[in-house]
Amino acid sequence: MKKGVQLVKRLSPSLSTVFSSNASTHSLPSSSPWWSASQHRGVKVNAIHLRPGNVIEKSGRVYQIVESEHKQRGRGGALMQMELRDVDNGNKVSFRFGPEETVERVFVEERSFTCLYTENNTAFLIEPETFDQLQVPLDLFGKSAAYLKEEMKVRLQLYDGRPLTAAVPKRVTCTINETQTPMKGVSATPRFKKALLDNGLTVQVPPYLDTGEQIIINTEDDSYLGREHFAIFI
Repeated sequence: MKKGVQLVKRLSPSLSTVFSSNASTHSLPSSSPWWSASQHRGVKVNAIHLRPGNVIEKSGRVYQIVESEHKQRGRGGALMQMELRDVDNGNKVSFRFGPEETVERVFVEERSFTCLYTENNTAFLIEPETFDQLQVPLDLFGKSAAYLKEEMKVRLQLYDGRPLTAAVPKRVTCTINETQTPMKGVSATPRFKKALLDNGLTVQVPPYLDTGEQIIINTEDDSYLGREHFAIFI
């Protein structure tokens, strides 16, 4: 049995019916025909306009910006202090640029995937149009990896077919597994209480919520947005 078919059998019946006859697995997407063989170069921009997540080329190497800080050197003028990650080997380096110094920004490709499941610090994803499968480390999702679940839509940024970053939806539905027990002797009702979610994260929720309720969480800061059927999306 092909590995791709084995993977889809881990899915819910609704997905396995669609994908079982088409799925193929790749640890890297470069072997799939819809991945570009080379990435188009971008444009030259002033360093002050660069942001974390942007990809640049410098001295023949391609880097992704991890951190960027504008610093003032007194009479020496301002500079941009940046921490960069080498796309090829993953090593991090620091560079300083003048705010008006021109830097070549490289455009990256952004694509949508569906999460099949996670296992051993790896997320197994599938491209919904071609059914090609991709394995990426959970580290690419950062702390938001805790929200990954089957059938969730995620987005990846890629350079030359290599995943650089991954993101879950900004708002997701979670189930409360356990809530904080009210403290005895306290007459005033607290504004919030702790709740343990089905993904293992602990968040602050209103005191009237109870175990088993489904709520909407902002994955960027783990904040409570509302009950599933009453949350306001803006």
